[in-house]
Amino acid sequence: MSEHHADTVCIIGTGLIGGSLALAIRQAGFCKEIVGAGRTEATLVKAVELGVIDRYDTSISNAAEDADIVVVCVPLGSMHAVFEQINAAEIENTIITDAGSAKQSVIDDAEFVFGAGFRNFVPGHPIAGTEQSGVGAAFPELYQNRRVILTPTENTSVDALEKVRAMWQSAGAEVETMSAEHHDLVLAGTSHLPHLLAFGLVDCLNNLEDVDEIFRFAAGGFRDFTRIASSDPVMWRDICLSNRDQVMVMMRRYSKEMEKIFKALEAGDGEKLREIFERAKQARDAFCG
Repeated sequence: MSEHHADTVCIIGTGLIGGSLALAIRQAGFCKEIVGAGRTEATLVKAVELGVIDRYDTSISNAAEDADIVVVCVPLGSMHAVFEQINAAEIENTIITDAGSAKQSVIDDAEFVFGAGFRNFVPGHPIAGTEQSGVGAAFPELYQNRRVILTPTENTSVDALEKVRAMWQSAGAEVETMSAEHHDLVLAGTSHLPHLLAFGLVDCLNNLEDVDEIFRFAAGGFRDFTRIASSDPVMWRDICLSNRDQVMVMMRRYSKEMEKIFKALEAGDGEKLREIFERAKQARDAFCG
C-alpha cells in the first residue's frame, strides 16, 4: 500500500453513508478495489449493479481479510457484532475506521473486541447525510466540503490516522480531530437533540384529535423544522441510546431554556421574549450565515 492510498478498501454497510464514500473514493482514484459486505445480499448485488462496489462477500470476516482499510458504516447497535466478525480475520496490519454518530460507545466496543492496545483503529464521524437511506440514495458528492471528525485514542497510530484522513479528504471532506468526549457533547447539541425535537414535535401533533387539520395547514417552517423526523428511526434510536449521557445533558439545558420562554409567555413579558429571540437570531446569523 503506497502512502495515503490503498489497494483495497472494504465498506461494511453500503447504504447512503458507506455507498457515498465508495463512490467518492472511486471517483478520486483513492484505491484500486472496493469490496462491500453486509447483512442483505440483495443490497450488495444492487451496489455492484450501481457501480458502488466492485465485488462483495456476505461474510464480513472474508471481506475484511485482504483489505488495507475497513470502513464500518452500520448502526451503532450493530458495531460490537461487526467488530467481532472483523476480528475473526487476519487484521494485524489492517486499518479499521467507522462512521458512527457517537464516538465513546464505538471506542468502548472496539477496545473490548480488538484490545485496548490495538493501534490501527481510527474512530470517525462524517457530518453529512440526508433523510434518505439505502444504496440507491448514495451519491459521490455527499462529502464535498462537509466536515469529518476523527477522534483518535491515545493508542491510535499516526500512520493509521493519516491514511484515514487522506481517504476522507479524497472524498472532498474537511477533516478535523477532537476527543471522543468533546465530539459526543457537541453532536448531542447540534445533531442528536435536534432530531429528538423533530421526532417529538411530530409525534406530539400526531396524537392530537384534529391531526389531519393540523398537518393540512403545515407550511414551510414546519416542513423545514421537521424534515429530519423522516430519518431512519432504528438508526436514531441507536444513536440516542449510545450517546444518552451527553444527550440528556443537552436535553436538561434545553428544558431550562424552554422553561424561561414558558415563564415569559405566562407573564406576558414581551421584552423577555424579544431578548431571547434576538440572542438566538444573532447567534444563528453569526454561525450559520
